[in-house]
Amino acid sequence: MIGRRRFVRLAVLAAAAAATPAAFGVELPAATRAALESASLLYVATRRKSGRRSEAAPIWFMYEGDAVFFTTSPDSWKAKRIRRGSPLYIWVGSADGPFVVGEAKPVTDPAVVAHMGEVYAKKYWIAWLGLFRPRPDRVAAGKTLAYRVELSEGVPPPAPAAS
Repeated sequence: MIGRRRFVRLAVLAAAAAATPAAFGVELPAATRAALESASLLYVATRRKSGRRSEAAPIWFMYEGDAVFFTTSPDSWKAKRIRRGSPLYIWVGSADGPFVVGEAKPVTDPAVVAHMGEVYAKKYWIAWLGLFRPRPDRVAAGKTLAYRVELSEGVPPPAPAAS
């Protein structure tokens, strides 16, 4: 007989595994693609070492070619968990918007990062002013990490337990 604590941990790990499909890059529903094309924010969570998901945080992004591109600080929990192999749990437009799951891969190509900056400048007014937009020199220097996320449908993992 297993203890309650171990049972809960196994249940959380099973839910996280169920939310991570084996193959990414499959065709998304038209409504989800439309939401990705029109949304200004994504709400992104990652899987912690315990198997539970983190709180969802809003991020800026670029959607192109059925993939999402975004940047983050190398010291962020998101970046640390991605390095460890965590999937990205993504809600489009709002914390209860359409859900997709993704696998993030680093982007180092300066042309892609520069294109992200151009798209951000058209999408976010403060990026148009030159602030908070992806820049190839910051990615090359390791001050910013850029990612490309292959998307797939999935089942949202359970919300984090209230503290």
